[in-house]
Amino acid sequence: MVFIGFVALFPVVNPLGTAFILSPYFSDLSRKERINAVMRVTFYSFMICIVTLFIGHWILELFGLSIPIIQLAGGIMICKIGWEFLSSDEKEAPAKSNEKTEQLEKIKQVENKLFYPITFPITAGAGTIAVLFTLSAQSADKDLSIYLVNIGAIVVSIIGICLLIFLFYLNTNRLISYIGTHNEVIINRIMAFLIFCVGLQIAAGGITHLIKAAFLLNG
Repeated sequence: MVFIGFVALFPVVNPLGTAFILSPYFSDLSRKERINAVMRVTFYSFMICIVTLFIGHWILELFGLSIPIIQLAGGIMICKIGWEFLSSDEKEAPAKSNEKTEQLEKIKQVENKLFYPITFPITAGAGTIAVLFTLSAQSADKDLSIYLVNIGAIVVSIIGICLLIFLFYLNTNRLISYIGTHNEVIINRIMAFLIFCVGLQIAAGGITHLIKAAFLLNG
């Protein structure tokens, strides 16, 4: 079950690909500041996965939401973020008047974005939630001991994914430094396009499920 959970979560989280698209957020941070920021993103991602796994269904029922609606809304949010990255222009930085003040301002701006949009929906979004709901349903068993073993295996796979998130997000700048600034811009644009496509795919999946559900109700 650990392997199944890991294989199911890896493509929807995509820690390596997402690390490239998120690297601009952390580019102005020092090594220590980057470690703190990435640790918080990893923690937020872990908590989203755990909450979804254990009480996600209850939260959806409380608000009267369905998984297709979450997929549609999450897909739209991811499309919006991808489009913003694609349409943003590189502007020349203004002259520095107070380097320390500007650095503190940059840190504050990054901190305000650590949960949204860096953690949710880019890192752990609608796709991750849908996969965890599916894994949770598959792990259900009348035998409590079997259920606990299955859930424990999923938690282990979540921890494994979070470790990859931490490692990739923390060290992407090293890889980019070998690639070069010009190639970094190209890679960021490509990744932004892929993020936009992922958002479309998730939203399309939600629409498809909603249409199927409507046909079943009318049929």
